[in-house]
Amino acid sequence: VQVVESGGGLVQAGGSLRLSCAASGSIINVNAMGWYRQAPGKERELVATIISDGVTSGGTTIYSDSVKGRFTISRDNAQNTVYLQMNALKPEDTAVYYCNADVDLAGEVVPLQYWGQGTQVTVSS
Repeated sequence: VQVVESGGGLVQAGGSLRLSCAASGSIINVNAMGWYRQAPGKERELVATIISDGVTSGGTTIYSDSVKGRFTISRDNAQNTVYLQMNALKPEDTAVYYCNADVDLAGEVVPLQYWGQGTQVTVSS
């Protein structure tokens, strides 16, 4: 399974960026896909995630309090791709952003989690 992120970069405070993440491989089902971030000297933290609920095509979304109202996570189920639209960016949003995919694979009895390589987001003041 490969998890590949794109879309990071440098932006001024108040600006916007859109991150993309695609999962590929012998994936039968995506249970959840989400974004985490890690700033220098800090632990990796959840930013936003979408959990497949079997009811709505968009799934259940969860956001950290620090990004609620500014970031929006969405998913393309057919492409196993998740997006993170980040608006009103702040310098404290600066971090490496990692995509995480929790998936069911052919031949595996338990779900497995995979991480992308990370993409740098830098917000200047």
